[in-house]
Amino acid sequence: MPKPMHRSRSFRRANRVTSSGRNVVHFRRAAHSLPHCAICAAELNGISSHGGKSRRTNSRIFGGVLCAGCAAEVVKLGSRVERGDMKLNDVSVKQRSYVLQLVAH
Repeated sequence: MPKPMHRSRSFRRANRVTSSGRNVVHFRRAAHSLPHCAICAAELNGISSHGGKSRRTNSRIFGGVLCAGCAAEVVKLGSRVERGDMKLNDVSVKQRSYVLQLVAH
């Protein structure tokens, strides 16, 4: 039976055959993946996977969540919705929640 810490899925399992022929399971911590944009799934630039939370995000609006292009598009759509040039239903589903956050402020 594995240790309780190894029963969660935060450890990767690697099946190995030892030199004596035994089958054993080695546990390794899963590597962190790079952050991605919530809309277009592109890798976010300028964000480190190491260090504290302030080092892993940008200080701009939607920093650490959206890439710069998607954030700019959301800001444009938000201003159009506020002015009344566009309805909220005309915005795509992926962008709608971020536009709502902008309009609420």
